Amino acid sequence: MKTVIGHVVRCLTAAVALVVVLAGCASENSGGESSGGPGDGLGGTLTVFAAASLTEAFTTLGEQFEDAHPDVDVVFSFAGSSALAEQIRQGAPADVFASAAPKNMEQVVVSGDITGGPVTFARNRLEIAVPTGNPGSISGLADFGRPEPRIALCAEQVPCGAAADKAFATAGVTPQPDTREPDVKAVLTKVTLGEVDAALVYRTDIRAGGEKVTGIEFPESEKAINDYQIASVAAAPNPAAAAAFVDFTLTPQARSVFATAGFDAP
Repeated sequence: MKTVIGHVVRCLTAAVALVVVLAGCASENSGGESSGGPGDGLGGTLTVFAAASLTEAFTTLGEQFEDAHPDVDVVFSFAGSSALAEQIRQGAPADVFASAAPKNMEQVVVSGDITGGPVTFARNRLEIAVPTGNPGSISGLADFGRPEPRIALCAEQVPCGAAADKAFATAGVTPQPDTREPDVKAVLTKVTLGEVDAALVYRTDIRAGGEKVTGIEFPESEKAINDYQIASVAAAPNPAAAAAFVDFTLTPQARSVFATAGFDAP
């Protein structure tokens, strides 16, 4: 009995050793690449270029995507959509582009830098942002045409600036901004620091500003709603993860994140 048991133990030990050796060989043959989440083959770094107004929502989505795909490392570059579109056209290594307006997405579509058709995943609208306490006594869009208040707006070439100009045209107001900022987060910072009396930012940014900022709705915002679009970049270093992330932004889980942030469904 001892001999038989000893023989079985020796055989089992040899079998285990063989499995370990084979596993080690497989690891070496993989070149150190990650195999992605369980059974999905996704791994590596996923670089997402996204409009600045998506910072909070996409940061949450990035964490959720990494939870679902443990071998993927999501890296975001948040900025004005026009600047990001230009970077992609110049060859910047990005996997996904999420724009705050179709106009900027169209630029990279025309240049051949997007694969497939972009899809609309959310909508956003403007609100007047004032520092808590409203020291400038701002009540509506007409106040942006007065010389007294200190005003901040987005640059005209970025989506929040273009939407603001459309709202002013609808209201028949000629704004007198003291500063035009490169993206909506820079505009919001001017408000939260009390450097301006009012600004036009997205409703989502009002929520992100917390107790330092108060939002004032205005009817002309209905004429300047922005559609947010997303697509994989044609030269994506990680095309599989890019396609998966684009699909993820269309799921009910992602829609819940967008709704909490203040976005409208498309």
